[in-house]
Amino acid sequence: MTHSVEGRSSTLSSYHFGAATGRPVLLIHGFASSTELNWVQAGWLGALEAAGRRVISIDLPGHGDTEAPEALDEYTPSRIRAEILQTLFDSGVRPLDSDVADSGVDIIGYSLGSRLAWEFGAAQAELVHRMVLGGPAAIDPLADFDLDAAERLIGSGEEIADESTAALMRMASLVPNQNMFALLSLVRAIKTEPFDPAESVPKMPILLVAGDRDELASTMPRLAELSAQAGGEAEQLLLPARSHANAITSRAFKQAAIEFLAG
Repeated sequence: MTHSVEGRSSTLSSYHFGAATGRPVLLIHGFASSTELNWVQAGWLGALEAAGRRVISIDLPGHGDTEAPEALDEYTPSRIRAEILQTLFDSGVRPLDSDVADSGVDIIGYSLGSRLAWEFGAAQAELVHRMVLGGPAAIDPLADFDLDAAERLIGSGEEIADESTAALMRMASLVPNQNMFALLSLVRAIKTEPFDPAESVPKMPILLVAGDRDELASTMPRLAELSAQAGGEAEQLLLPARSHANAITSRAFKQAAIEFLAG
């Protein structure tokens, strides 16, 4: 079933899978990805359904089945978080209540989805029960993205000198029917709201997961430190021989996430 947030110029496509009842798990995908790529094809939905979980998954603006808005502010992290909150409320999610077993929501995010989840969990502590953040970073991998070079690549095919920007564009080009306008709009919007994980720290239990070859997540231990300093609980898991690109498919990742969220 597909659900869209009503009453907004921008909408998030969302999808409901698995059990009809129980505390839901919200899935937030990464940059240049989608529900289909990040969660269906990587085996997460099958694993979560087998574990008896109710699942809500979204497509970010200009990704998957969500339309690409023209206004730049529709892509800002703060606006996306507001859209996520509306989606959860429209899906029947209500604040945590110790007397209601299925109240609140668990979250699994990956890459950019982990950044959004960190900020969402900090702002919505009364709603979020536990979080699993995959491929997370204490810095913003998109902060140094070379927008001018990316536009030249799209316009004339000129090669990109900055390797991190080139790598992200190569990844994006592998996605069928990728909306490059939306991707660059998202980067521009993110640059207006730099990620500072110390500014607001979620205090619910968090599992931080990354491949031991994931250079983008090399600052993950800093997130664990911030959680501890704020009185939270953060566990860390490194996946052997996994990178940022393939950690999402790890069976050990899925098993650890499901077990952690059941705690």
